[in-house]
Amino acid sequence: MQGFLRWTPPGGTLGTICRESEARAAALESRAAELEEAAASAPAAPSLQQALAGDLVGVIAEVKRRSPSKGSIAPGLAAASQALAYRKGGASAISVLTEPRHFGGGPDDLLAVRAAVPIPTLKKDFHLRPLQLAEARALGASAALLIVRALGPDRLREMLAAGRRLELELLVEVRDEAELELALGEGATMIGVNNRDLESLAIDATTAERLIPLVPPGVVAVAESGIASADDVGRYARAGADAVLVGSSISASPDPVVATRALAAVRRVARGR
Repeated sequence: MQGFLRWTPPGGTLGTICRESEARAAALESRAAELEEAAASAPAAPSLQQALAGDLVGVIAEVKRRSPSKGSIAPGLAAASQALAYRKGGASAISVLTEPRHFGGGPDDLLAVRAAVPIPTLKKDFHLRPLQLAEARALGASAALLIVRALGPDRLREMLAAGRRLELELLVEVRDEAELELALGEGATMIGVNNRDLESLAIDATTAERLIPLVPPGVVAVAESGIASADDVGRYARAGADAVLVGSSISASPDPVVATRALAAVRRVARGR
């Protein structure tokens, strides 16, 4: 955690998106009372953590139209039909990108997916303020993404507390040992290890292999980015991953049912064996 004593706001692509997310969070303030009330009255959502507890490596399949690293991926993708295809292919949960400018998503995509499939949904966005988590809960999400590099220690603590208050599960994303130590120290129960550095957009497929074995038993470990084949899933299964989050390869596939099914049959390997 020592590296975070001198935490500075992120730069590069992540810094740009975070500044835009701060503006989007500020725009929600006029609806704060409405969102808090809707979050408090929202029915219980299916648990993402429980959905990833099976014998197979869970596939969190992502609805993704574009990205900063790849540009256009599937510009005409319809969120509900894509989610139905993922579920038919064996996905354990659906990740819905709600960031508008760089990923082409929005809150309506999450609403459409929640109406279409009964499996858990992850609101994937650059969440920086508790009110954004209230919005996630109001939209019916099972969980929301927190990115440690975007938040730093104090705000991470605040966001984790907000998630607990809202009864919203949180997937806490890390990219190195210091971030993992911080997340675990603050009580994160689901850890996502991103192979991609969101500031430079460079990808290192060994990142998840290095960090996932350090995640304690009882904490869900998810490998993220650069996953396109059953061999990739097997690689992270051997490291002890409980799940993989897959976006570009299956969003771009002409047959997302087949593409998802190809990833969803790899057996888990308990960490520490």
